[in-house]
Amino acid sequence: MSALAVMLLVPTAAAIALALAPGGVFAALINVGASLATLAASLVVLADRPAPTELWLIDDLNAYLIVLTAFVMTTTAVFSGGYMGHEVAAGRLSAGALRTYHALYQALNAAMLLAMAANNVGLLWVAIEAATLITVIMVSLYRTREAIEAAWKYFILASVGIALALFGTVLVYLAAQPVIGGGLEAMAWTVLQARAAGFSPAVLDLAFVFLLVGYGTKVGLAPVHAWLPDAHAEGPTPMSAVLSGLLLNVALYALLRFKMVLAGSRAAGTPGPLMIGLGLVSLLFAGLMLYRRRDLKRFFAYSSIEHMGIMTFAFGIGGGLANFAGLFHMAAHSLAKSSIFFAVGGISQVKGTREIAALSGLTASHPALGWGLVLAVVAIAGAPPFGLFTSEFLIVSSSFAHAPALTAVFMLGLLVGFAALVLRVQHIAFGAATPSHAGTAHQATTVVPLYTHVGLVLIAGLWLPAPLAGWFAAIARLLG
Repeated sequence: MSALAVMLLVPTAAAIALALAPGGVFAALINVGASLATLAASLVVLADRPAPTELWLIDDLNAYLIVLTAFVMTTTAVFSGGYMGHEVAAGRLSAGALRTYHALYQALNAAMLLAMAANNVGLLWVAIEAATLITVIMVSLYRTREAIEAAWKYFILASVGIALALFGTVLVYLAAQPVIGGGLEAMAWTVLQARAAGFSPAVLDLAFVFLLVGYGTKVGLAPVHAWLPDAHAEGPTPMSAVLSGLLLNVALYALLRFKMVLAGSRAAGTPGPLMIGLGLVSLLFAGLMLYRRRDLKRFFAYSSIEHMGIMTFAFGIGGGLANFAGLFHMAAHSLAKSSIFFAVGGISQVKGTREIAALSGLTASHPALGWGLVLAVVAIAGAPPFGLFTSEFLIVSSSFAHAPALTAVFMLGLLVGFAALVLRVQHIAFGAATPSHAGTAHQATTVVPLYTHVGLVLIAGLWLPAPLAGWFAAIARLLG
């Protein structure tokens, strides 16, 4: 059996096993073990990439994202073992809901990896739709009125978005069919990119508009972002880490693949201006909305919208440097934002609240969580020497060479978001400590993944190994 098959089958089999197995520590260990096995298989796929087929494709772009996804799913599984067990012990979650959570966690892992490994536009769409339905159920796990409302909102808005993405996908197929013929070949990324010069440019342009709005809904770009803050606020915190750190990347990956198809047709219009526009709108809107958030998870949900706007802006600018920076930002954001949600999960349990106004003095009352949050927020704010400072600096450098006026707007958005993050973290981390309301027996499963991610983002900002830099540069050339 190939490593690719193992990578996809392990989480699928684990999801079935976890649905049948009793919950508790045993299920948490299976969850972590299956995630570790999937990570190991992804590393084998990276080292020994299989040849493309009509259904499967492993290249520089998706190999990088597959390993990143498998790694973050593993560390989040470690975090969720302690966090979700504490939720059951506190009576906020039933044992049956915990079993459902673990099964859906592995199903989501399988769906995301399937979407990225597929060499078929239809299979990609099916996998992202499956991931959407899985996360809708996970959002509603607490069964409160707010959680069910957030799940329905997510379901309706994401379904509209994915339907628009399907229409755009069908249009790409229709553009390809006269040149390639019917069947799987006309749906394969490798064939579409190679033969795109013969496609109808008008159909491709129209298709990308639907794809950008459709998959842009899943990316969380403004103004089609409304599901994201509610889903983060009401779902389990480990799911928030996966949503922000990984699932948004999968939808952006789909857009990048279609952008590469359009780049193969010189007569088709460039998707860059549309991506730049939505990226800037998302960055500015989310930065301003950060000042009005009172709930800690909702606050960092808007930060995710901000950073997806930054990436979309970078890929819209295009070219070697901006694409390199966008790819680097994807990895650094995934690690930094998931670490923030690890900290937020621990904080909400030890303090018994997520209200920002009720949180203060964390560095004094819970130093490991408090300083971990400070470091993660400094990283996500784009301060040196963390990796996001490097990626944002490269984006500014590249955009200034192409469009100085847009660079000024971009930098304004960065400053607005930076100020909001610093303002909030000062209040939460320093000052008089507020009372704690829960134990900290699970703290190790929170602190270890938290500092692991923050440490990796710091290392990336100080030193990017030459092979990794060369890899990113090769992907940047692929993106055009």
